Amino acid sequence: MGFDVKLNILYRFIKYNAKSVPFMHQKPIFILAIESSCDDTAAAVMQNDKVLSNIVAQQAIHEQYGGVVPELASRAHQQNIVPVIDVALKKANVTKDQLSAIAFTQGPGLMGSLLVGSSFAKSMAMSLDIPIIAVNHMHAHILAHFIDEEGFDKPEFPFLALTISGGHTQIVKVSSFFDMEIIGETTDDAVGEAFDKSAKILGLPYPGGPLVDKYAQLGNPKAYKFTKPKMPNLDFSFSGLKTQILYFIQNNVKENPNFIDENRNDICASIQNIIIEILMEKLKLAVQQTGIKQIAIGGGVSANSGIRNTLKEAEKKYGWKTFIPKFEYTTDNAAMIGIVGYQRFLENKFNDASVVSKARIDF
Repeated sequence: MGFDVKLNILYRFIKYNAKSVPFMHQKPIFILAIESSCDDTAAAVMQNDKVLSNIVAQQAIHEQYGGVVPELASRAHQQNIVPVIDVALKKANVTKDQLSAIAFTQGPGLMGSLLVGSSFAKSMAMSLDIPIIAVNHMHAHILAHFIDEEGFDKPEFPFLALTISGGHTQIVKVSSFFDMEIIGETTDDAVGEAFDKSAKILGLPYPGGPLVDKYAQLGNPKAYKFTKPKMPNLDFSFSGLKTQILYFIQNNVKENPNFIDENRNDICASIQNIIIEILMEKLKLAVQQTGIKQIAIGGGVSANSGIRNTLKEAEKKYGWKTFIPKFEYTTDNAAMIGIVGYQRFLENKFNDASVVSKARIDF
């Protein structure tokens, strides 16, 4: 076989197989990402692993109800999704014809909200003749650490991920982008639920979790003592703690109607302290069992200042390497969906129009 024939065969191999080999992507990959799992409508545009835009439209209507109303959330998504995507594309200075694929949240989340995002993604991708990529929302919280962001390090595999949000509390062993194993999780309520319900008991407006954090920074974390639940292995439970806090407040308000107003900072600091102790106890056990000392946090509750500070202190105290994402990538956002979309694009892990949204989804 002559040299020219061999060269021609090699050229044809590269041409037809370039999509399956990451380093052969010569042109930049532009991913439009859509996140609509709960009450925030978000869109982001990624160029490879860099964020060009990350737009979030929040829904203030739920504040008057003290929590998210699913039907109202899905209606608001329908109103917001077109302008949010339009702004994201314009801010990124990318046209829809430049897009390589569209990634969207498949689940978990509110079914009506998820359907708005997935339906729009499918329709837009079909009109542009580009692939769609379905993303697990919880995977995205973990892999947000791999967004190329100046001043933020990326964890190396394997690492332990603590994903903490309003609906989830998990410790995940992450061996690769597509190899994750839950080694501990809540058996009832999530940590975000514990924060928000505690805030509601204290008469704080929704969303109450950030307000507990705010007042906690001004109080004494040892002022009041709450007991930790006894859970086996690496699992969590927060329902009992919520009941403790409810009875604690009710009993003290009976004796002193002004108890909350007079002690709000100390109460919040004590609640936050016990929650952090519960999380750290399980993290230390996870490190002991796995031997992995790289810890990455994600999810909306990872924005909590007390949790962040405690993890940074653990670097010196236990010799851990901790990874805390940029604040805007902690709460629900589309950039985290986009980074998963990019990694799946490199592996040709696409979906077709038959893919369905799921309120509950296998991890």
